[in-house]
Order: sequence, then C-alpha cells, then structure tokens
Amino acid sequence: MRKMIILVFVIFSLVLFSNGLTIYTYDSFVSGIGQKVIPVFEKMYGCKVNLLSFGDAGAVLSRLIFEKQNPRADIIIGLDQALLKKAVDNGLIEKYTPININLLKYPEFLNEFAVPYDFGSIALVYNKEKVKNPPKSFQDLLKSEYKGKIVVEDPRTSSTGLSFLLWTIAVYKDKYLDFWNNFKKNILSITPGWDEAFEMLESGEADIMVSYATDGAYSYYYYNSVKFVPIILSEGAFVQVEYASLVKNSKNKELAKRFLEFILMEEFQKEIPLNQWMFPVTDVKLPEAFQYVPKIDKILEIDNSIYGKLEEILKEWSKVVIGG
Repeated sequence: MRKMIILVFVIFSLVLFSNGLTIYTYDSFVSGIGQKVIPVFEKMYGCKVNLLSFGDAGAVLSRLIFEKQNPRADIIIGLDQALLKKAVDNGLIEKYTPININLLKYPEFLNEFAVPYDFGSIALVYNKEKVKNPPKSFQDLLKSEYKGKIVVEDPRTSSTGLSFLLWTIAVYKDKYLDFWNNFKKNILSITPGWDEAFEMLESGEADIMVSYATDGAYSYYYYNSVKFVPIILSEGAFVQVEYASLVKNSKNKELAKRFLEFILMEEFQKEIPLNQWMFPVTDVKLPEAFQYVPKIDKILEIDNSIYGKLEEILKEWSKVVIGG
C-alpha cells in the first residue's frame, strides 16, 4: 500500500509540475549553489527547472519590471531589503508564507512577500599581500594612499553596491553625498556587479573591493590562508538579507510554492555557506572556514522610509559620482 501511495504521488507530481519552473536570479547563483540544489529539487518533484541569470540582482529585478505585463518567471531569487521594497512597490511579487517557516532561525528576517535564504554583513575586502595598512573606518577610505585601488559595485545594478550605498547612509545620514564626493577620487572602477569586482581583486588589478564579511572564510577555504581579508569598518556593520519571492501571475504557482518551501530545507540551507559565502537562515552546521569571519560588534539600521526614496537617492548618487 505504501509503495502504491508513493507511486500515485510521483505520477501526480509529474502531471501537476510537467510545465517546469522558471527562476530568475543573478549570475553567481546560477554558476554556484544552483548547480547543487536545483538537481535535488528536480528529482524531488520530477520536474524541470529553468534557472536564468541577467547579471546582478538589480539587473534581474529590472528584467522582471520589463516583463511585468507578461511575466515569464515563476520565482525571483536574490532580492535584498531594498530590492524587495522596489519589487513590492511595482506589484511584481505575491505574498506567500511557506508551511515550514518555523525552520527560520531569525524571525526578524520575516517578510510576507518573500522567503529569506541567507544573510551577511557588507565589508571592505583587501589583498593583504598588497595592502599593508588597510582602512579601519569610512574616513580612512578617503586617504590618498588608496587612490585608484578600490573597486565598488554600481548601486543601480548591483545589490552589493546598493547595500554599500545604504551603509554610507546609515553612517552619514543626510551627509552621505559629501562622503561620496570625496571618496570617488579613490575609486579605480565601478563595476556592474560583484563578479566583475571580484575578478579585478583576484587578478591583482584592484587591491580593495566592496564585498562581504564572509570573504575571509572564502579565502581560507580556497587558498588555505586568508589572502583576501574582510574589514567591518569601525562605524558599525550593515547586514544584507537575501530573499526569494513568488512572481505575481506565475504560470506554475504550486510548484513555485514548493520551491520556496525547499529553500528552508536542509538540502538547500547546508549548501549556503560554501557556495553563497553567506550565513544560512536555519540551524545548520557551519564549516570550519567560517571561524575566519570577523565578529560584528555593532549593527547599523536605517529608517524604512529610505527604501521608498531609492529612485531619488540613486539619481543624486549618479549626479555626484558618475556626473549624470
């Protein structure tokens, strides 16, 4: 009887989910953790998942906005707090709470429009073989010794870059543009996304980049030493949470809901640390390399109203930093 029930479930899944699932996400998700978790989900539900990337998370959201009248995606993966607000305001995603939400270790990350899957602190990361006197504060970043050595991601296209911009707002409040006006002279390049910035750091073209505090774990794991050292600047940390959401008018809503539940399962969460290089949101064991992640002594907050002013903020940032 039990075998018959399982067989019926498998046949039901094949019929119900025969159309497959389309997920929009960022490049490093597709080339990294996606390779690990997508085959597991496909086997679990006997379905096909189309995992598509369009650059960094900001570019992915822009694609979803472009397709608003005829959405092709069922799920979007990679929204952080700021991008999530923009997605909600544009009516792109639907409310959904997974039935296994009790697995979430951090209830402060809860959002009715999205399921959190990882988190980490934004940090400055430097190559210790080239930088002997690393910056310790935002004011240090303005020193002439770092001119032409720092890479940042564009906040208009990159969730990492946007989080760094928000970090400066958390530190400087309404004076953040003054900081950027002084900081821009030390910037070597503003890249579209994280991947391009890291390529510059890894190749030796850049000495410092905006990234994540967990890069110390990455460096230890791949180089057996902390070559790329993360710094949480003395003013305090800004924590980025990443979310996945159900796209409004999804053509495969039930299968999409199953995937949002899958995100909180151990099969997904155990792959977060060594693929996303972020912290999992459920209680899974962390690998040894994560002992090299710097401790967060102070977490900075920003007023939620800031997320509603991002369009204006990005325009002002562009005028000051890009000149247009």
